[in-house]
Parts: sequence; C-alpha cells; structure tokens
Amino acid sequence: MADTLEFNEIYQEVKGSMNDGRLRLSRQGVIFKNSKTGKVDNIQASELAEGVWRRVALGHGLKLLTKNGHVYKYDGFRESEFDKLSDFFKAHYCLELAEKDLCVKGWNWGTVRFGGQLLSFDIGEQPVFEIPLSNVSQCTTGKNEVTLEFHQNDDAEVSLMEVRFYVPPTQEDGVDPVEAFAQNVLSKADVIQATGDAICIFRELQCLTPRGRYDIRIYPTFLHLHGKTFDYKIPYTTVLRLFLLPHKDQRQMFFVISLDPPIKQGQTRYHFLILLFSKDEDISLTLNMNEEEVEKRFEGRLTKNMSGSLYEMVSRVMKALVNRKITVPGNFQGHSGAQCITCSYKASSGLLYPLERGFIYVHKPPVHIRFDEISFVNFARGTTTTRSFDFEIETKQGTQYTFSSIEREEYGKLFDFVNAKKLNIKNRGLKEGMKQSYDEYADSDEDQHDAYLERMKEEGKIREENANDSSDGSGEETDESFNPGEEDDDVAEEFDSNASASSSSGDGDSDRDDKKPAKKAKIVKDRKPRKKQPESKKGKDPNAPKRPMSAYMLWLNASREKIKSDHPGISITDLSKKAGELWKAMSKEKKEEWDRKAEDARRDYEKAMKEYSVGSKADSHRGERSKKKKKKQEKQVKGKGDKKGAASKSSSSKSPAKGMSDSFKSKEFVSSDESSSAESKKEDSEDEGAASPPPSSEDSASGSD
Repeated sequence: MADTLEFNEIYQEVKGSMNDGRLRLSRQGVIFKNSKTGKVDNIQASELAEGVWRRVALGHGLKLLTKNGHVYKYDGFRESEFDKLSDFFKAHYCLELAEKDLCVKGWNWGTVRFGGQLLSFDIGEQPVFEIPLSNVSQCTTGKNEVTLEFHQNDDAEVSLMEVRFYVPPTQEDGVDPVEAFAQNVLSKADVIQATGDAICIFRELQCLTPRGRYDIRIYPTFLHLHGKTFDYKIPYTTVLRLFLLPHKDQRQMFFVISLDPPIKQGQTRYHFLILLFSKDEDISLTLNMNEEEVEKRFEGRLTKNMSGSLYEMVSRVMKALVNRKITVPGNFQGHSGAQCITCSYKASSGLLYPLERGFIYVHKPPVHIRFDEISFVNFARGTTTTRSFDFEIETKQGTQYTFSSIEREEYGKLFDFVNAKKLNIKNRGLKEGMKQSYDEYADSDEDQHDAYLERMKEEGKIREENANDSSDGSGEETDESFNPGEEDDDVAEEFDSNASASSSSGDGDSDRDDKKPAKKAKIVKDRKPRKKQPESKKGKDPNAPKRPMSAYMLWLNASREKIKSDHPGISITDLSKKAGELWKAMSKEKKEEWDRKAEDARRDYEKAMKEYSVGSKADSHRGERSKKKKKKQEKQVKGKGDKKGAASKSSSSKSPAKGMSDSFKSKEFVSSDESSSAESKKEDSEDEGAASPPPSSEDSASGSD
C-alpha cells in the first residue's frame, strides 16, 4: 500500500464557504493546502479520533474529528475512492472509516447534540444537519427560543444569516433548558465580547488601511481597533499572515496583518491591515496580567514589563497571541540598497517587496502573491519612457498583475532574484532545471523572524541611519568642483542651434561664413569666454594652499573604511551612494561636529592664503625686476652685435615701397628677431641715429621678392 494519498480539487468547508485546495494523507497525518490563501491545515495522525464517510451535495465527503474537539470537513471525493481511503485509515491511523448517511425525511423536530465544536440536529440516530459553532457570531435567547446568527460569507451568493430553535419548556433539576442551550453554544461559538480588561493598549497608531489613527486594544481572543469614526473587532482566528517590512527610507516600518475573511465597512473589504511606525518611536509596555499568568500563557515569548521600539513591541505581542510566524524580506537587495522596489500598481505608487516565498505590494491596494500560484512573470518595456520597465505576474488562475514605472537600474537585481527562485519567465521558455523546487504542501510563511530581529539589533545604527534620497548626498561629495554654468556651456548639446558648428568649419569655410555672417558672429561670441578659461587654469600656482574640505568630505574620509568593512565588495559608485544615504540620515548633532571641523579647516586655509598672497606678491616683484633687467641686457647685446639688421630696418622705414612689401607679410612669416626688435624699438632710442652700411645681397634679394 502507498504511504501517501493525494487528491486535487478537494473542497474544505470553513465558515460556510467551500475553499478548494489539495489534500494529502500520509503516515504522519492529514495536510490540506488552500489554493486561494495558501493556508495549510496540518492534522497529526495521533490527534485523529474519528473518520466519517457520507454523501453530500458535491459527491462524497470526509469528516474528521480530533481528540480536542475540532471538526474538519472535506468534500469532492468520488464514490469509488471509499475503499482506498478506508484501507488507508485502517493501515496507518488504526481507524474505521464509518459510513453515515444524512436523514432526508424533512422533519423539523429532533434532538440537538453538542460534540466538541459541532452542533448536530438528529432525528433518531441520523443527523439532519450540523452547525460548526465557530460559524456562530451571536446567540440570543427569548421565551422558549434560541436564535443563532452566523458570520457573513462574502464569496457566496447566498448566505445563511440565522437559525432559530424552539426549546420546549421543561424543568429538570431546576435548570432552564433555554439558558443551558445558549451556554453550550456560547462556550464554543466565535462570539466577540469585550469582557474584562485588555491585555495591553497601543494608543493612536497610524493605520494606512483602513486609513486613520486607531487605538489597538489587545484581548485574549481578538483585536479591537477603536477609531474616531469606526470600530473593528478582529478575531485572531481570521489572521492569516503577519509581515514586518522596512520602508525604503529606512526610517519607518510597515506591519501588515493579512485577514481572511476580511473586515468590512459598508461595501468596502479590507483584506490587509497595514500599520506604519517610525523607528525612532519607543515604548515601555506593561501587560495587564500577573507574571505567573504571562509565563503560563506565553511560555517566555512575552514578559510582564517590556520596552523597545514601538513596531517591535506590536509585532512581538501579535506574534505571541496569533501564534504565527512573521514574514520579513529575504536576501533581495535593490539597486539603491533597499529591500524593496519603487513601482506603481494601477493608479498608485508603492513598494514591491520580493520575499522568500512570494511578493507583497504596499500599500494601495495591498497585494500578496505567492510563488506557488504564479504561472509566469514577464519583463516588459515601459509604455511612456525607456528609463523604466514593467514587471508583470500572471497567476495560474489567469489573474494578471502589472507593476509599472520600475527604474531601469533595478532590472538586473530583479531578474537575478526571479531566476534564483526558478520562476518561469515569459518568452524564454521553461529550461531544464527551472522547475520549482519548493514543497507544494509547505506553508508560505517559513521565514525566520527571530534571525531578522537579531540582525536588526546588530546593525541597528547603520540600518536606522540609511535614507532613500542618495542623489543629494552623492552630489555633496563633488560640490567643490561642480560649476553648472561652465559645464553646460563647455560643449554644445546635440539639439542646440549651434551644435553643428565646429572650430574647423568656422575658420576654413569662407563661403559659408559670407552667406551666414550672423551665425558666425554668434559662435565667435560664445567661444570667447571658453578661450580664456584654460588660460586662467594654466596660471594656477601648484604651491598655493589647497581649498578646505567640506564637512561631508571630512566625514567621508573618516568613514570610508568603516563603510567598506560593513559592505564588503562594494563598488566605488555604490560606496558614494551609500555614504550619501548615511550623511543624509545623520542627526543634526553629529553633523554639527563635522561642521565645526570644516570651519576650523576653513580658518586655517584663510590664514595660509594670507601668508601665501604676501609671499607671492614679493616673489612677483622680484621676478618682474629680474625679467626687465634680463630683457634690457638682451636688447643691448642685440643692438651692438647686429648693427646690420638695425640699419636695414632704418632704411626700410625711409623707402615707402619696402614698407608696402613688409605690410603684406602675415603674422606667421614675421621672424622672432624682427618682432623682438620691433618691440624694443622705442626702448633702444639711443641706437636709432647710428650709421648703417648698405644692405647685404640676401637682404636685397628678399626685398625684391
């Protein structure tokens, strides 16, 4: 005989609704996984007390009763599967799978029996119908009458609202049968009654959905949201999952409570309760219980007196009362270093968190998608710009979710994450080895919250000082050399009106210059300041004192090694961005310390500049005197040693023809001797009247040419 039996398309009856899923029977017990919510019910083999096989509306059904009174109903079996199930129960659970048919006589007079959490209305030995008492929302009594009201089922088109039982008046042992009936119902019913004091109260918490400020009162069996306009009472049995998600700015935390069935306000359904906390908010909490009760009920998970961050206290209390693990982000890290991706879903912008077993989007509207319900994902081009892309998810039920406006830099990180989780990517095909390896019957909440909290405590300072806006911080690093006006004017852009003009076209194409003189004049005018710019840079003295560093740069030089050690293998670009985030989030007191250091450095710079300017002026005066002296000596040597050149110049000044020929010489053909002698003509006035011999043959030849 096989060790396991598996059944698909099995329906579990929960609070009047039929939830489809997968059922597995093994030696260890019975596992049912809800296809809609991913919730897993696990019944240990040792807890099974009875198994009943019977005909129901959807074919045949299996009813399992446990030793602690819980009842589980599964419908959708075929009649031929009875023998297989019966043999399995005998071999592995040592139970007889009894066959019991429902009574179909149509009588409305019978006997009510209470067994565990089940109310059974029987005629003789056959049950007519059964009511799980967990479905009862209210129980009221009248004269010889008991009325049961039920939780509404939003998924069903028709819901049973109430049932009335007539109880005949009998006085046995002085006990009122109506009150006895009502007490039996209320002892097992899911009736929310705010009796007694709350275990603890959290005041004025910011709630995103439903929106507003709410007081949260924690009771042993339910959660009470008390606001100015609305009140909500949430039984812990309706809590499906808990999420603790850090905001992208690393200053806030989301605490998300997934509910099934959802809370209602009019026609609006809230499947998620989202609370927003600041990391800086602390609280000291005292539970309204004595220490013995706290130890007995929570077994060390909570203590009577606790203190810490507000979000940590709320999540810790909820985890202990709901008895569910808290799901946190996995190992994913986006381009900016955050554990989420900024995107848009429908008309609102929010954050998409890749988890270990799914995706969650917050906050409007909140969406949770498990990996086991994803058919494929797709990376699509953005509809409006090429700087972003869309991330599409299609589920096995055919529902499609499109998260748009994701920054292009996030593509590589997200693609690697999807690839590592072995999700099918559209248009790439299902490659070998890409089959999803997780257990189909495993719960989707296997993440470890405690490890996350420990990591948060160890890295508390850095994680609390991170900020999202890295562009401002990285810009401060280069603020000393950043000159917007000069940089923009340096090179013409592609679509500027003067982009097509270059230095070669401006100088060489004379025809084009004649036709369009205005454009040439504009270009020359724009280029003049650019010619002066390199000259000023060339004249910078390398011995001049260096400009003082800003407060940010001083802090960066001191913190660079620490950032590298905290983030091993980080690139230079990412390091500057991370430093910008840390500086942006730094407190005012810490920044003032670096501002004082920067001010001291500025004073030292100004002092050094004064000393440098005094010394440079003295050096410049000495340099000018030595230059003049040297130039005078050179001129005197030239005047005495090269009398022929001086004579030719004096003769050329007398003859107009020779002067005309000299005027046609361009700058390129003037010799350095001629230019220097021309410049020193006034200064060497004592040599002007000296007699000169006739010009040589070389000089006359050049003049005739």
